[in-house]
Amino acid sequence: MEDDGDARAALRMLLELRGYTVAEAADGDRAVAHALAHRPDVAVIDIGLPGLDGYGVVRQIREGLAGAPMFLIALTGYHGIEERDQSRLAGFDVHLVKPLKFEQLFELLERVAAETTRPA
Repeated sequence: MEDDGDARAALRMLLELRGYTVAEAADGDRAVAHALAHRPDVAVIDIGLPGLDGYGVVRQIREGLAGAPMFLIALTGYHGIEERDQSRLAGFDVHLVKPLKFEQLFELLERVAAETTRPA
């Protein structure tokens, strides 16, 4: 979920080239609706979304999931300690700062995939 169309398209293309199935939303309300309807394993959410911001998105997703797992990644230009604390308190699992280091994201996604496919 990224409000900048070019950045969203570039991220989508890179993720798809790595074999990930990607859906996208340009605003917070669409992001929540999609996440709750389709329940992806991972969502990358820009905090600075128009309308409902990323903090509101993650709160609504966590509430709507009622404890079901979904790994939520904050992607933002906000990089201070206060912003990291705020994203954690809102319900994000990880806080990544723009400009995004794609290898960092890919490594994170691989770890999440390994943890979700581990036998119980």
